[in-house]
Amino acid sequence: MAIQFGGLATGMDTNSIINKLMNLERMPIANIEADKKWMNNRLSAFTKLDGDLHSFLDSIKNLGKADTLQKRSVSLSTEDYMTASVSSKALPGTSYQIEVQSLAQVQKSVSQGGFSAKDSNSFHTGTLSITVGTESHDIEITEDNNSLEGIMQAINDADIGVKAGIINDGSDDPYRLVLTGQNVATDFSLDDSGLTGGSGTDTLGVFEGPGGTTNPPVQEATRAHVQIDGIDIYSDSNTLTEAIPGVTLDLVQAKTGETTNLSVSLDKEAIKSTIEKFADGYNKVVSFVTGQSVIDGKGGGVLSGDSGINSLKRHLQNMLTTPFDNSGVFTSLSQLGFETQKDGTLTVNSETLSKAVEENLDSVTTLLSGEDGKDGLAKQFQDYLESMTSSSTGMLQGRKTSISSSIKRMDNRIETMEARLVQREKTLRKQFTAMETLVSGMNAQSSFLGQQMAAISNMMNR
Repeated sequence: MAIQFGGLATGMDTNSIINKLMNLERMPIANIEADKKWMNNRLSAFTKLDGDLHSFLDSIKNLGKADTLQKRSVSLSTEDYMTASVSSKALPGTSYQIEVQSLAQVQKSVSQGGFSAKDSNSFHTGTLSITVGTESHDIEITEDNNSLEGIMQAINDADIGVKAGIINDGSDDPYRLVLTGQNVATDFSLDDSGLTGGSGTDTLGVFEGPGGTTNPPVQEATRAHVQIDGIDIYSDSNTLTEAIPGVTLDLVQAKTGETTNLSVSLDKEAIKSTIEKFADGYNKVVSFVTGQSVIDGKGGGVLSGDSGINSLKRHLQNMLTTPFDNSGVFTSLSQLGFETQKDGTLTVNSETLSKAVEENLDSVTTLLSGEDGKDGLAKQFQDYLESMTSSSTGMLQGRKTSISSSIKRMDNRIETMEARLVQREKTLRKQFTAMETLVSGMNAQSSFLGQQMAAISNMMNR
């Protein structure tokens, strides 16, 4: 911007005058900027409220599930042989003695001899026969795949229930072929007597496994075998889901003669904690809304007077106090120990809640999670919170759309006014420049007339 020199003729600080005039002209823009800041603060406040609503929703999502309100815990005398988890179907107060006699495992056999290379075509060609269970499978080995890697790939491509791999044992001839069964109930054997042709010289040799060899597999195919209270149970997997109702056992080690004691009980502390989280989420929302309100002429926030948040608070309070019809002995959260304070927040009477969980857990579950296909009280809160936090129709989205539109209109007004002010400043400078030029001319004339009058005066005095 060019440097402006003003007031040379008039002696006035015209730059200062113009700047002050422009500041006055700019006051409407400053007011719009203040409104824009206020709108952005409202948007931030709605975003904070939306976050609290999401947090409340997350804290009660499990409250409407019977499994959560009937949560069991399981304990083991040792975890050396298994781990365990339980669902609500497990019977509390029961115990079992479990002995793991064998783990489920597939057969694994390894070639007894090693080979110096895995990618050279050094094997005989012909037919490789693998028997899986009672079914025999012939795999053709040709000059194109008569390397150790080629044989491995041919077995895997055959998809016969046996997978091949290659290991390196670190010896002078380190590469060995490993065959692994895919089914714990099936054994297999390999016969390479059909590999007699081609230019290669190697054969796969003896495998550590059944089928004409005297070497056992490095790992036999076996089913899992456990004894539960003296009853034999077998499984094709090391995860047993039906041996004990509602209990999942993951077997990790077998040892005959070693017994593990397992007991199932209600996890009452976890159930209480889940219920108490309702109060935490509710209090966050109510405290935020209350903090935005003007009470007795004091306080208030940028959302003060907003009908939406006041309606939200009233709706939550109504849902909290309206009796919920069900077949249990409880019809409201107050009967579980929830107590409303003067500021609208909740506290939980731990003694009342503990008694309800201890003596009437089924009624607690019926109140919160529902019965006979009918949703419980927790689901009502969940549905309402989901509608308030919806990304398309929720409170935040509606306010965001409205506020964003208002801010855009403000930006357009500011842009138009700024363009007008640029022209206004140019006009003012032109006007003051014209005034300076006029005053400068008049000063020149005044100086000339003064000189003439002085000359006339001198002539008359002489």
